[in-house]
Amino acid sequence: MAKVKKVKLKTHKGAAKRFKITGSGKVMRHHSFARHILTSKASKRKRRLGKAVEVSPANEAQILRMLPYGKP
Repeated sequence: MAKVKKVKLKTHKGAAKRFKITGSGKVMRHHSFARHILTSKASKRKRRLGKAVEVSPANEAQILRMLPYGKP
């Protein structure tokens, strides 16, 4: 009897560039509105926009489906 090969899952390259999965399994993302027209934004706001935050639980499952090999 012939062996059946398993199909490799493809990573969504757009998602791979935008999201990072931490060692503990959290999905992190970066903020928008931090690239230009920064003079009209407060320093506190700009400082917070530069930091990565955890993805909303509502979107996490969808992102993890796009990154099949991201889980440690």
